Amino acid sequence: MSAPRTPAACLIGWPAAHSRSPLIHHYWLRTLGIEGGYVIEAVPPEDLRDFVLRLSLRGFVGANVTIPHKEAVLALSTPDTRAKAVGAANTLWFADGELRSTNTDVEGFLGNLDASTPGWDEAEEALVLGAGGASRAVVFGLLDRGVKRIHLANRTLGRAEALAAQFGPKVHPLSWDAIDGILPRAKLLVNTTSLGMHGQGALDVDVARLPIGAVVADLVYVPLLTPLLAAAGDRGLKTADGLGMLLHQAVRGFELWFGQRPEVTAELRALVEADLTKT
Repeated sequence: MSAPRTPAACLIGWPAAHSRSPLIHHYWLRTLGIEGGYVIEAVPPEDLRDFVLRLSLRGFVGANVTIPHKEAVLALSTPDTRAKAVGAANTLWFADGELRSTNTDVEGFLGNLDASTPGWDEAEEALVLGAGGASRAVVFGLLDRGVKRIHLANRTLGRAEALAAQFGPKVHPLSWDAIDGILPRAKLLVNTTSLGMHGQGALDVDVARLPIGAVVADLVYVPLLTPLLAAAGDRGLKTADGLGMLLHQAVRGFELWFGQRPEVTAELRALVEADLTKT
């Protein structure tokens, strides 16, 4: 009788750029005393179908999915409500012999806000910047938590209008030059664009126009302290950074694959921060 296989998960992407996911999952495997593994798999688009359909045969109990495969894996799996609504999946696992998919960016975003800025969901109006895949996950999460009105700003208004049409009347698209008029009403501001990231353009938003007690979240985590978060902190506003979301979005996948729910700890955050700031 052969010994049971050590469970392993992987990150599927192309190209397989440096990812912090192995660092996060290996930390949890070690601290929880679980025999398991997590590796990066570089899979070009033309090989994705074969790789995913043979995931279990390759020895994997599940996978994370990153660019450019997040949309394509929906058709290769059974997506849950979140993955369908967001139009993308970042986590695969097996249940009852079936390959299923979800989008943990939603709970990563919400979990990070809950941990960093408790009470944030008392905000009745939110302003979300950007209309890409990350924005869809954010909008879904905000609606799920009862935010009554979401203003969605994008440089290309048509993309904001398309996303708003997908989510219904609580989401209001607006042009980028209309942001200033909305800021005084927004108790929550979320940047889902790459603006403010190292190597990208600046995000020109005047946080001084936000109301007292507003919360500012930025999905960018390189740099850890973005200009937007620095300006919000200088004004005394509560903030939630992109690294927190990265850590919290990894929790559910680990639990689905390895059977224990891990915690996002200060030690884990310090470990990933150190990796991010290495020269």
